[in-house]
Amino acid sequence: MFLGVSIVADRFMASIEVITSQERQITIKRPNGEKITTTVRIWNETVSNLTLMALGSSAPEILLSVVEVCGHNFNAGELGPNTIVGSAAFNMFVIIGLCVYVIPDGDTRKVKHLRVFFVTATWSVFAYTWLYLILAVFSPGIVEIWEGLLTLFFFPICVGFAYVADRRLLFYKYMYKRYRAGKQKGMIIETEGEPELPSKVDVEMDGKILNQHGEGFLDGEAGLDTVLDEDEARREMASILRELKQKHPDKEMEQLMELANYQVLMQQQKSRAFYRCQATRIMTGAGNILKKHAADQAKRAVQHNICSEVSVSNFSCTVLFDPGTYQCLENCGSVALNVVRQGRDLTCTVSVDYRTEDGTANAGSDYRSTEGTIVFKPGETEKEIRIDITDDDIFEEDEYFLVHLCNVRVVPEGASSGEANHVDDPAGLGLPCTATVTIFDDDHAGIFSFEEPAVTVSESIGMMEVKVIRNSGARGVVVVPYKTMEGTAKGGGEDFEDTHGVLEFDNDETCKTVRINIIDDEEYEKNKNFFLEIGAPQLLEMSERKGGGIALLEGDGVLTKKEEEERRIAEMGRPMLGEHVKLEVIIEESYEFKNTVDKLIKKTNLALLVGTNSWRQQFVEAMTVSSGDDDDDDDDDDKCREEKLPSCFDYVMHFLTVFWKLLFAFVPPTDYWNGWACFCVSISGIGILTAIIGDLASHFGCTVGLKDSVTAVVFVALGTSVPDTFASKVAAIQDQYADASIGNVTGSNAVNVFLGIGVAWSIAAIYHHSKNQVFKVDPGTLAFSVTLFTIFAFICIAVLIYRRRPAIGGELGGPRIPKILTSCLFFSLWLMYIIFSSLEAYCHIQGF
Repeated sequence: MFLGVSIVADRFMASIEVITSQERQITIKRPNGEKITTTVRIWNETVSNLTLMALGSSAPEILLSVVEVCGHNFNAGELGPNTIVGSAAFNMFVIIGLCVYVIPDGDTRKVKHLRVFFVTATWSVFAYTWLYLILAVFSPGIVEIWEGLLTLFFFPICVGFAYVADRRLLFYKYMYKRYRAGKQKGMIIETEGEPELPSKVDVEMDGKILNQHGEGFLDGEAGLDTVLDEDEARREMASILRELKQKHPDKEMEQLMELANYQVLMQQQKSRAFYRCQATRIMTGAGNILKKHAADQAKRAVQHNICSEVSVSNFSCTVLFDPGTYQCLENCGSVALNVVRQGRDLTCTVSVDYRTEDGTANAGSDYRSTEGTIVFKPGETEKEIRIDITDDDIFEEDEYFLVHLCNVRVVPEGASSGEANHVDDPAGLGLPCTATVTIFDDDHAGIFSFEEPAVTVSESIGMMEVKVIRNSGARGVVVVPYKTMEGTAKGGGEDFEDTHGVLEFDNDETCKTVRINIIDDEEYEKNKNFFLEIGAPQLLEMSERKGGGIALLEGDGVLTKKEEEERRIAEMGRPMLGEHVKLEVIIEESYEFKNTVDKLIKKTNLALLVGTNSWRQQFVEAMTVSSGDDDDDDDDDDKCREEKLPSCFDYVMHFLTVFWKLLFAFVPPTDYWNGWACFCVSISGIGILTAIIGDLASHFGCTVGLKDSVTAVVFVALGTSVPDTFASKVAAIQDQYADASIGNVTGSNAVNVFLGIGVAWSIAAIYHHSKNQVFKVDPGTLAFSVTLFTIFAFICIAVLIYRRRPAIGGELGGPRIPKILTSCLFFSLWLMYIIFSSLEAYCHIQGF
């Protein structure tokens, strides 16, 4: 039955994880006027931990108390309240003691939200102190309506106090910590309060002006903090991707994304619900959530690659140009175009027709119109088309014409190339099937410019290459100076390397490249610019004709008629600057890299891992046995993508729980109603099972001769707390903070009393009042148990606070000797609690 509760509680916690991970978009306006759209969680972390998370963790104990009262004609029972106190003792002493011990020697874990921890710890002690007061002080043996309702009302008050502490509201906003140097050397003094920030840091979010204290932020989420956290997450993701790329240079981006996704999910701070689901599924043979996810992603990637390889063209072979663009000088005589054949079947004979088409160049005056057929014989993969270029002495712009391929066909053996024949796998045209040929004029020294006025590059490009184009002629040797100039991007190796020099264009040379080194400073978002400028070109020498080799003469001597003509032609053809002489270079973050990071950020939502989207998925998971290996110390990244075979223990636990898995696979998937459908059905299932457990526990106690109070404290509390034990152990090892492992224990203990006792006893008190009766509760055993737990809880919390001293370093872990001593102390407290509670129940020691 406890396994069944664990299974349905797993579905319940999965729905809570989905509900609390809901997000919405907000628009934030920075002080500089820049507007940013980002996403924030609808649920505050502290509120969700103390409400839904604590409810999910404590649901069996709470519902057991409510069901017991309702099932006993609204009379008090011993099983429910004692289970609540016994479960609290097990959580406080055994779970925290285990979490202290499982941390490797020397490592520590601290509570991150210390203010919240103090608030919940205080309320958890107060809850059991209050329980004693209503049992033995205010109205001994009787619970009145106001006592029950006030107990229930303490729950929202506790949540409110924790929220105020978390968001630094009310008096907490004056308690920012500052540090100053003391008079003694090496002494640092901590002080409270923080000087007011200037009003210029006010920001606007969703149309509301928010002051420097963060007051007015919707849902308590500080807008700038949200943006900063999101930026930090992106920077961490980008850093992880770069490290993996350096470590695995041979892997494709999809594989690197899988590794990065797994690594981020492992390092990401997780909720109590996730750890509870993880522990339950490992315990019941359903497998490690993270490793199953990584293995599934790897399988999808392999299947995608296979599909990509299979889904090639239906043609047996294709014919295309390679490359698709060509350039030539006017005096080259002819230009050669390369045609290739690709495909599965290269043993047949294939023919293809080609023809030229005018662009800005005209057939006859600029090139010779050509058409014909080329034939690929068996085994041939490349052919050449040669087209004649017409030379003239007229200055003109650069021109182009087109060459088309068409009418591809397979030629059967013994047939001529013009005969077509039907075949099952025909040949076809590939891309590009049209080639563009540009003719550069060589009758002018040229017009020099950049291809465009601005260019945008990624900061990860490394060495950037910028082309300087020589248009409308290519005669003579010309030098062009160039230099870089700073804009918002700084030179000197900060954003780019300063570059200057001279480009020397030889005769008939039409393009030169300037190389500039761009510095990658690992910014997720970047938008800076600098400029590259070319100076006036200078002609070094000029041929009389194309390649004639006669130098241009300078001087004031008497020129012959022929020399005067050459001088006139030379002046007409002198090099000049074109339209784009100053290139703006805009440095941005890598677009592909940014997209990859954004995709990974979206994929790191843990709700996607624990949730389900269909009943089919739930039944498949219910019938599947997976490895529960949760070892996380393997350094090989490839191991995360390999799902291990299930062990014998996994199979045994699967067969013990397969009935419950199939039964609760009928619970609606978490995708329905944003998880609320699963939430409602699951909590109903927990209530039914706890009712059965209550009856079975009573019968078990009668069979072995145990009182209900002892059965509740020892067996029922232990059974309902086993999943929490595994969840806290995993959280303590994997999480960098102690909040998920012990921080939530104190909150759950308080919620147990406020809801488990408050709801049940309020209902019973109201019912008896309606009958003109009083609701009687025997304070004896329960009051003694509560008092004993409260004393021991004070000791436990004091030890945890002491462990934050530098000698140990944190609530969990630390040096081996203090770690062992702390764990032994906590286990001893639990054993003493069990022994003394049992002795009092059987009147061996005097209680209340």
